[in-house]
Amino acid sequence: MGLLKPRGQEHLLQWWGELSGEERQTLLSELESIPWGILDPVIPTHVLSKPESVVSKTIQPARVTKQPPKGQSNEKFEAARHRGRELLGAGRVAAFTVAGGQGTRLGFDGPKGMVLVTPVGEKSLFELFALTVRGARDRFRAVIPWYIMTSPANHGETLAYFRANQFFGLPEDDVVFFSQGMLPAFDFQGRVLLSSKSRLGLAPDGHGGSLKALVESGSLRDMQRRGITTISYFQVDNPLVKPFDPVFIGLHSLTCSEMSTKVATKADDLEKVGNVCLVDDHVTVVEYSDFPAELAHARDEHGRRVFDAGNLAIHLLDVSFVDRVVAKSFQMPFRRAEKVVPYVDEAGVVQMPERPNAVKLETFVFDVLPLARNPLVLEVDRAEEFSPVKNSTGPDSLESSKRDQVLRACRWLEDAGVSVPRDGRGEPDLVVAISPTFALDKEDVVIHKDRVPPLKPRIQISVE
Repeated sequence: MGLLKPRGQEHLLQWWGELSGEERQTLLSELESIPWGILDPVIPTHVLSKPESVVSKTIQPARVTKQPPKGQSNEKFEAARHRGRELLGAGRVAAFTVAGGQGTRLGFDGPKGMVLVTPVGEKSLFELFALTVRGARDRFRAVIPWYIMTSPANHGETLAYFRANQFFGLPEDDVVFFSQGMLPAFDFQGRVLLSSKSRLGLAPDGHGGSLKALVESGSLRDMQRRGITTISYFQVDNPLVKPFDPVFIGLHSLTCSEMSTKVATKADDLEKVGNVCLVDDHVTVVEYSDFPAELAHARDEHGRRVFDAGNLAIHLLDVSFVDRVVAKSFQMPFRRAEKVVPYVDEAGVVQMPERPNAVKLETFVFDVLPLARNPLVLEVDRAEEFSPVKNSTGPDSLESSKRDQVLRACRWLEDAGVSVPRDGRGEPDLVVAISPTFALDKEDVVIHKDRVPPLKPRIQISVE
């Protein structure tokens, strides 16, 4: 009570007399986990009020490294490719997947990583990424560990899923799970919500919490023990991601970047992606909700969009950088999000609000980007690397992602000289997928094209 009463949070113990010994222990444990020292300063600024979005007047487009034109060689990129392959072959790169979300928005009752996403074969996101890790281990003949951040809501189910599937052929010791941190949800008066009489209303602390969780779980120390120098970070919802891109890894290394990020040209001025910019001469991601409309619509003298670098949530981070900025007690800035959160009312009855009733505090991983030395921003082709599964229908949906997976597979096959049947509109007249154990990129398809079976119209086939 000594910590709660001065903060106006004594209501959290109002049902104490009704609780069993086990329930009391659960509640005490959750109360003790609240980082009041971190939250006290932000409750007035982010819970009781909305922080103003202030964008510096010195905001400029980020300096973006662009890919060489198709078919043209480039010494810088060839040197980067060689360096990236060296690092992968030496076992210096680890994959890191942020997978704390549920598949609720997709109509799936379980971890989002278990959603079936491939156009052929019904492979889940987790299986697809496991095959990608396996493909990279085989291609580069190296041990490549995979770190997966879950949340308390899906940790047990995620681990059980991997165990039931024998870790999809990966060594169990090389797949490391840990859970992200949780923070209390507040009502608009700054009071922590109860989800039941004995449980706090807790919510994940955002993908920015992934770096803190890396440290607190001991996973960063495990990376250091293994000799890992580079972390390949990606979120669980993007089936097209290339976690082991030698060019990206090589450029990151050769430019001595501490944190690098991939971007793509925006689909439209107001696309709901972060804008990678220079703010006060630091590479920064400004969320679409905070980005001034006049800048979003700005054009240069050639009519091209001025701010056109959309954040894809695909990053490389040096292990030493994470150790420097996170392990040394750096606190990432909080973002405010208004959400619908079930809660226990004054009568002890669980209420299910229909509109946002609570504030969740989140941190975003890209907020460490301004702290990185020599940050690299690499532009890539969206069609090659980004088609997330976020919505049940429309853009960024399961349907659109499956279509994009087929289109990419057809491009890779045709670039390798394989004949792909197409209909009268020029669209693929088949459903085809390429397993990551067969090819991680189109260069692999060229090498193995003799193993591709004949492709006939209206078939469904996975090239394994």
